[in-house]
Amino acid sequence: MSATSRVLVIVPAYNESGTILAVVRDIRTATPGYDILVVDDGSTDHTARVVETVDGILSIRLPFNLGIGGCMQTGYKYAFRNGYDIAVQCDADGQHPADRIPNLVARLADGTADAVIGSRYVANSDYLPSFGRRLGKSLLSRWIDFWVGGGITDTTSGFRAFNRKAIALAARDYPEDYPEPEMLVILHRHGLRAVEIPASMRPRQGGTTSIFPHRAVYYMIKVCLAVFIDAFRRYARTTEESS
Repeated sequence: MSATSRVLVIVPAYNESGTILAVVRDIRTATPGYDILVVDDGSTDHTARVVETVDGILSIRLPFNLGIGGCMQTGYKYAFRNGYDIAVQCDADGQHPADRIPNLVARLADGTADAVIGSRYVANSDYLPSFGRRLGKSLLSRWIDFWVGGGITDTTSGFRAFNRKAIALAARDYPEDYPEPEMLVILHRHGLRAVEIPASMRPRQGGTTSIFPHRAVYYMIKVCLAVFIDAFRRYARTTEESS
């Protein structure tokens, strides 16, 4: 990492016309030297039209909805192919604090981590999840820790930064559906290290969550099984890892 490192902030967006403009403006204010890429995941509202009104940002519009995994992999592919040193995920619903993006990037600068996660659970904040979410978070973080160690408390946080090696991996092999916990295992399997720093999240400013209470048990079972498979799956090495 250096002062000349190229940083791309990837904003995955699906039907976020009510929040995307404010989110992009916040990112631009907080990170004037970074590039911003909005990946519109086949939105059916006016998200694409709103993005087009903002000068100086990059955008990709997917022809149909791929889900968060395919949407983010598109962003990582763009970052890898265009030579970015760092890629940051910042969601379009307004929850992620744009002013903390430089902290994620700075944590990568010492070279002791390949991925940095913005965590809701390692700082005093007003964020208070429901009992079900707290229970699910605790079970999932213990399950992930069993396989990879590292003590990551916020395994589902999408507020994260990857260095060049992690970008190369995500561009080639990124999980579908709910990829954040799985990616921690994949990073570990490739010898890459993830750490977390405090990041106080804000309430969702718009849109709807993809994880509803009646699907929570299904979600937990699905993720735990996927993590189990990832822990034993064979992976080819990327060019970045071999260099």
